[in-house]
Amino acid sequence: MNTAAIHHQPESEFAYLYTLDKMHIRLKTGREDVKNVSLINGDPYQLDHHEWFNQTIPMEKYLSTTTHDYWIVETSALHRRLSYAFKIEGMDGSILFYGDHGFFPYQEATLKTANNYFKLPYFHEADRFKAPQWVKETIWYQIFPERFANGDLSNDPQGTLPWDSSISPSRDDFFGGDLQGVLDHLDHFVDLGINGLYFCPIFQASSNHKYDTIDYFEIDSAFGDKKLFKTLVEECHKRGIRVMLDAVFNHMGDFSPQWQDVIKNGEDSPYAQWFHIHKFPVTYTPTADFEFSDDITYDTFAFTPHMPKLNTANKDVQDYLLKIARYWIEEFDIDAWRLDVANEVDHRFWRKFHDVCTEAKEDIYILGEIWHSSQRWLQGDEFHAVMNYAFTDAILSYFVYQTIPLSKLVSELNHQLMLYREQTNQIMFNVLDSHDTPRLLTIAQHNKNLMKQVMAFTYLQKGVPCLYYGDEYAMDGGADPDCRKCMVWEPEQQDQEMYSFVKHLIAFRKEHQTLLSEGKLRWFEVDEQTGTIDFAYEYEGTRLRSIFNTGEQPVYVKKSDILFYNRTQRLDQDTIELAPFGFASSLEIVERNEKNGTHQNKRSLVAGNSGLSGLSSQLPR
Repeated sequence: MNTAAIHHQPESEFAYLYTLDKMHIRLKTGREDVKNVSLINGDPYQLDHHEWFNQTIPMEKYLSTTTHDYWIVETSALHRRLSYAFKIEGMDGSILFYGDHGFFPYQEATLKTANNYFKLPYFHEADRFKAPQWVKETIWYQIFPERFANGDLSNDPQGTLPWDSSISPSRDDFFGGDLQGVLDHLDHFVDLGINGLYFCPIFQASSNHKYDTIDYFEIDSAFGDKKLFKTLVEECHKRGIRVMLDAVFNHMGDFSPQWQDVIKNGEDSPYAQWFHIHKFPVTYTPTADFEFSDDITYDTFAFTPHMPKLNTANKDVQDYLLKIARYWIEEFDIDAWRLDVANEVDHRFWRKFHDVCTEAKEDIYILGEIWHSSQRWLQGDEFHAVMNYAFTDAILSYFVYQTIPLSKLVSELNHQLMLYREQTNQIMFNVLDSHDTPRLLTIAQHNKNLMKQVMAFTYLQKGVPCLYYGDEYAMDGGADPDCRKCMVWEPEQQDQEMYSFVKHLIAFRKEHQTLLSEGKLRWFEVDEQTGTIDFAYEYEGTRLRSIFNTGEQPVYVKKSDILFYNRTQRLDQDTIELAPFGFASSLEIVERNEKNGTHQNKRSLVAGNSGLSGLSSQLPR
């Protein structure tokens, strides 16, 4: 047995409170190196009297990566405290005890020693990671306000260009998008099934993207005013739509009054300590495009001299930013904050931010922009989730870029799911494109069937999906700023077939949200040769099973009842054909074989039409 590959860490994603009285415990072992794992657990004060170490609970071998297997179990405690360890049986027949002091022979003397066990001293509800329930049920829609819709011509900036979705914008173009334009199109979101709007920054700033904030307490004048924004939030809430604002607390714009005071007064400025300044006066050497410089006397976002970095360890800066956080929650009833460049701000500040926001609104959703592994931010006292780029990057790398094999896709998705607590996974923010990336259709080389397949695969995963504005009409666009084209409102340029597909996909996701959020992932077939991916999410005896054909030849599957599909036809009563880029989903009732831990089909559910217009359970023959 390779004990070097075995890992567990108490009070982490390997051992955490899931509900008030239920604890999730995980163990990582070498791939195909361990035959069985059992949990030994009981009250730390009753070890001698009750000898609970003589009873074990089998752990389930759950997900695997290319190098490791993960074992899971759910347990509880009568007195809300727990001592636990693992009984590990290797493929070679060896049996070990694994606890807080490492590995021991599995014998009574080891089992009776209290200090050998891992411990959760008390189940403190205050320490439990709490995921807002409403987020699990949300389909997000990202709006880049300057490019969504121009509803008020009177507030257009000087030099505003005519609205044209075919124009590839430059970095400095303005097209007049505003909050009135969003308000005018709320019925669009309702029809599509959207119940969460994520706005890129709307605060006063000089650029079109507004990530160079001038005044955090004012709506940008080109977008409208506070009265209009309050109306927008109220109208969204009437329609069951939540609102998330984008906060840039890593840096400010160089036209902010604080930074202008530093430029004017240098080290005598009352704001001199608000920033990371290495030398006065503050200077930089402009480059040809005026966007970047590597000769700057102060810290910035990347090498952008127009975005000086805030010193969030400074008490005055903290008070200022925390006041902003509370203000927009209490005054305008926003439901969530998305935090830009969140990984470059100190953890102490984010913990204070979390407390202020949750005090103002208990079920607030705090989302960090982090593109890499994020365990440190997701312990329950900073963020609820991050933009799950690492998860969706694996999907894009396989389906679109074709830079990884199918086995690596499965390994990476499993790895990402095991990085975080289950309640965290349920509300991770899954994006396929955004204002920071090329559009999905463009990287798919305008293959709309591939785009549909990628979207369907992502919407059938754990986490909450986000639709980038215009993807419902198959908008294209390369890297920033080309991905920020004007929304296509001209009917003759809208792809209505794609709109219908996205609308049905959203409805399907929402209908089966509980199963996808709460369920366990099962991989049934992953075939490198044919490109077949057969997987399911399973919850309380029901599974939503999906088969995707990512290969170049048709795939034939024995299935009777189909809920959702594309590029699929029925050959006979029991057989369907999945063309390349095809997929099909169905519901099954399953039973668990407690003896060996396997899951078996019991019978297929009669699907009906699943409430989805045009998507019946019977495919054309």
